[in-house]
Amino acid sequence: MSNTSVPTILVACRKNAGRSQAAASILRSLAGDRVVVLSGGSEPADAVHPEVREVLAERGLGVEETPKAFDEAMVKSADVVITMGCGEECPYFPGKRYLDWEVQDPHEQPLDQVRVIIDDIEQRVRGLLVEMNIPPVDARA
Repeated sequence: MSNTSVPTILVACRKNAGRSQAAASILRSLAGDRVVVLSGGSEPADAVHPEVREVLAERGLGVEETPKAFDEAMVKSADVVITMGCGEECPYFPGKRYLDWEVQDPHEQPLDQVRVIIDDIEQRVRGLLVEMNIPPVDARA
């Protein structure tokens, strides 16, 4: 990543229906157009988990309509690749930063627990942005 380019962050989990969707939504909210955010899964689900969609909506955030697969090109284009503690394996390319965030699966959890999980993801996103020297742009900063 050069100083003049916008970094690309890929968040991946197996189904792309919960954790990676939440992380991508929060990244987009906090970083705005200062990062390119990609998300995907190796075995995408048919839909985003309704409890994740609901908790993000409470925060004024949305998700991608349909989970999607990630591919080698997405990994190659990313400066940072984040897996979400779900045993996801991404192709390895030298020069990329790989992070594995051990985050509890929100699927079929009660909304109070999903809120805790999404708070955890938000704190990790904020920490990453601080490390990348990208201050948050949202009103909740």
